[in-house]
Formats: sequence, structure tokens, C-alpha cells
Amino acid sequence: MPDAFETLTHLWQLAGLPGDALSFAELPGQDPVFPSTFAVGAAAQSTIAAAALAACELAHARGAARQNVSVDMTHAAVECTGHFTLDGQAPETWGPFSGLYRCADGYVRIHANFAHHQDGALRVLGLDPATAKRDDAERALLGWRAIDFEDACAQRGLVVTMLRSFDEWDATPQGRAIAAQPLMTLTRIGDAPPRQLPPLSTNDRPLAGVRVLDFTRILAGPVGGRALAAFGADVMLVNSPHLPNISAIADTSRGKRSAHLDLQSDDDRAALWRLIDGAHVFSQGYRPGGLAALGFAPEAVAQRRPGIVYVSLTAYGTQGPWAGRRGFDSLVQTAMGFNAAEGEAQGAGKPRPLPMQMLDMASGFLMAFGAAAALWKQQREGGSWHVQVSLAQTGQWLRGLGRIDGGLRAAIPDFAPFLERQASGFGELEAVRPSAQLARTPAGYERASEPPGTSEARW
Repeated sequence: MPDAFETLTHLWQLAGLPGDALSFAELPGQDPVFPSTFAVGAAAQSTIAAAALAACELAHARGAARQNVSVDMTHAAVECTGHFTLDGQAPETWGPFSGLYRCADGYVRIHANFAHHQDGALRVLGLDPATAKRDDAERALLGWRAIDFEDACAQRGLVVTMLRSFDEWDATPQGRAIAAQPLMTLTRIGDAPPRQLPPLSTNDRPLAGVRVLDFTRILAGPVGGRALAAFGADVMLVNSPHLPNISAIADTSRGKRSAHLDLQSDDDRAALWRLIDGAHVFSQGYRPGGLAALGFAPEAVAQRRPGIVYVSLTAYGTQGPWAGRRGFDSLVQTAMGFNAAEGEAQGAGKPRPLPMQMLDMASGFLMAFGAAAALWKQQREGGSWHVQVSLAQTGQWLRGLGRIDGGLRAAIPDFAPFLERQASGFGELEAVRPSAQLARTPAGYERASEPPGTSEARW
């Protein structure tokens, strides 16, 4: 297995950032730090360190001195669990029909945290969403082949995957497409002069003065925006007033303003363009083609705001037959082979998930890393930039970090040393403080998290 510094170095080189900056990184700790045969500690630590160090390198390009960045592996992995409580209670994060089900020839995983996804899957099974119980779904699925149910749901835009082994995933056209792609890409998509960023004072955090439009909803994207906020960016989370959110928004909204815009409205689309006119980063994680259909494709945004960094998150990348599919971390783990591999290592004969939604978390920090790295390139070279990250490519990278013999015997660490409490618009929030320790300008959240629509949609 590569050590954590080697993993960080690979990420750094992928983005084309100056090698001498790596001497300012400190990465204490060693896997396993959670019960898993995969290097979830190194994945957490290296992606968080990359995001923090890139933010500091951008600050250096703006005239600030470099500073040491230390990321403890255990703290990083705990941060990637997404642990939080509200008023002392841990909110329910999974819908009653979400989870793994036996089929006639294997397993499928259903993601049913949103009512329309749940109801759609139940209707495919011939069940009435108003009266169905989980055991009804369990009995119905025993009459389906896993691949048939996966295909039937995919045709309806639902979020279901069959359980595969690594070998089975590798044999699929999508598995081959993912294996042929790099972890992430930073692509120049337009010409523009270097865009001057506001000057930094000695005590400013690295991303002070950087404006980020966070057009994301489900975990990975919001985690990326939260990381940018922790390093000093002015982040505005934009939600639709008509779409549901998950309970984790209370945690992932730390440090952000939170506004509502309805892009079906001409007035609100015009308001978004005005926000883009003042933004340095536009980050989005909607289904492939969703924002483009409304006029906000990367090239259109770059034409309107030359010099912008546009960050896109997808589930399965931009190539292959699944490129247009919706997906979530738990489903991608199941499809790609992680659940089967962990279950086999445990010897229990039952699939086992990773101990945290590692694909979401690492992808989120990679989005923050890519945004800061592309801003650094914009300062030096000019241009508009498109950063692309996907859960499946992150999964391929995690798998490439190797396996840990006996990793499932590791104990879950104590979370208490890493937690902080603060009032929020959702109640008293206890959550994990940032694991990236910046020597001169500590990371943190100046704004408490607030419910969607609390702030006005203007800078």
C-alpha cells in the first residue's frame, strides 16, 4: 500500500501544482483507523490535505506566505463519517425502504430516501406505495433477477443497483470506461485573463474573498462547499424551494449562506446569472444535463463569466453507458464491488458496506481540491476551467490504494475529541470540526448552518 504522503503527492501531481509546496504537509496516522479492509483513513486524510494545501497554495499565489497543513488520519476519517446530532439526537438518515434486498439470484440495493424514488421502486414491484411494507418489497424481489430489476428501475430514472463483485464490475462496459479515466480532470474551457482576487491580509484564511456558488444537494457536493467555507470562501448554497433535502444539510451547511432559487422562473434564472457575475466558482451536482437544459452548462457559464471555475459531480463519470445515470454513494459501493469484497473478507456470507460514505466524502474534498487548484491555474495562466469528479472514479481510486489485512478487526475510534457544538438554524448542532489544521489561519466556520432560503440570493 502507498503511504499517505505518496497518495497526497499523486493527487498534487494530477492537478499540476508546485511540488515544493508538499513539504508543508504533515500527515500523522496509519490505517486501519476504522474497521475496513480498504484504506479509508488514507483516502480521507489525503483528500482533505489536498484541499487544504491547495487553498493555501492559492493564497501563496495571492501574496501570502505558505503555512504548514497537518491532517491527522483518525480525525480525517471521523470527519468523513458525517456524524452530527441536533439537540442531542441523531436524525434518521435512511428511508424505511432503503437498503439491500435478496433477489432470485443475488442482491440489489434500493436508495429510497426520497419519496419519489421510493414510490417508483415500489411501483416497479407492483406494490402500492400507500400501503406497502418493507416485507412486501422483500417478498416481491425474490421473484426478480437482480439485473432485471436494476434495468427496469434505470429505465425509469430510479436509483437501484445490483450487487457485483470487483470482477463482475470490471467486466461491464461501465467498469471498463471508469478504469480508463483518471481520478479527476481539470480542463480549460475558455479564454480569459487572470482574474484578480481581493488582496489578503496576514490573518485572512486562504480563500478569503473567493465567492462560491454551491449548487449541490446530496452529501458529496455540499461537503466540498463546506470545505471551501472552512478555508475562508464566501459560499452561497442555492436550493430549489420545490426539492427535498436530507437531514445532513444541517451539518453540511456550516459556514454557508443558504438561498432559494426556482430555475423554472425567469426572474430566478436572471437572479442566478447575477450571482454568477460575481462568483469565482460554480459547483454543481445535479443529474447529468440537468442544469445544461436550463442554460447553465459549463461553456455557457464561462462565456457569461470568463475566468470562472465550474465544478461538476456525477455518479458514474462522463463516459460509458451509465454516464447519464443517477447514483448515490451506497449504490456505487454496491455496483462496483466494495460491499461484496467487505462481506467476503468478513466471512459472514453477507455483503457489508464501508464504515462511512467514503466515496461521497472523498469526492467532496476532491471537488474542493479541484476548485482551489483550478483557481491557482487561473491566477497563473488565465482561462476558464472545468473540474470533473465522479463517485465511481473516486471508487476506482480507493480500490487502487490497496487492501488491509485484518482491517475489519480495527475498533471504531472515540469521536469525542473531534466534536464541537454551536447553535444553528436547525437546533443545537454537534458535529466534527475540520480535521485540516492550518498553522497560521485555522480552518473553521464563521457562519452557523441555516435552513434553505434563510439568506437572500445576492452577494
